[in-house]
Amino acid sequence: MLTLNSSGSMADNSNKEIKIAVFDLNKTFYNKSSKDEFFKFISTKKPHKVAYYVQMLYYKALLKMHQIRQTEFKENFFNYLDNIPPKQVKAYAREFWEQEYPENFNQEIKERLDKLKKDGVQVFCATGGLEIYVEPLFELYKIDGFFGTKANYTDNTYLVDGKACKNEEKIARLDEHFGDKKYRIVEAYSDDKEEIVKQADKAWLVKDGELKPYKKQT
Repeated sequence: MLTLNSSGSMADNSNKEIKIAVFDLNKTFYNKSSKDEFFKFISTKKPHKVAYYVQMLYYKALLKMHQIRQTEFKENFFNYLDNIPPKQVKAYAREFWEQEYPENFNQEIKERLDKLKKDGVQVFCATGGLEIYVEPLFELYKIDGFFGTKANYTDNTYLVDGKACKNEEKIARLDEHFGDKKYRIVEAYSDDKEEIVKQADKAWLVKDGELKPYKKQT
């Protein structure tokens, strides 16, 4: 885009660096784990889904022992959504987030994000949760964009499309979104020492709801 500079001549702002803030969702902006809490919610709607609990513990154990990758874990953990079409999942998710927001969200982070938005900083969420159930949250809390784990509904089950949105994949999704445009992560929030906090100018780790400044390793 061309604009007038102070001397009245045309200036090219197409390469202007875009300032962004990025936050993780689970146990960061949202005080709980959405994958666990959404399972509980679905189980109240469809009690027979409780039977998946043992299977979920099994896949959690495999992940902890590094026997499966994050993408495989996501694909199997969310088996409880089998036979629930996307339209119904989104309807359930909308109801779920309306119950959770804003009471179960970190108010300090919300205040910081609100200020950043007023200052012209673009705000993004990057989460490992499935996009299909995370998306309705941002009808309640408006941001510039979000990235989650993509999944396709095929033969009545959800199959992960690409990689789980974790660690380096979050940066890859940001790069894909901005393309040739330059961006800089001015602030980041997470409960883990992942890439979004490592690459941010300022970053905070969230532990039990409290924000602690993240210091890059030298």
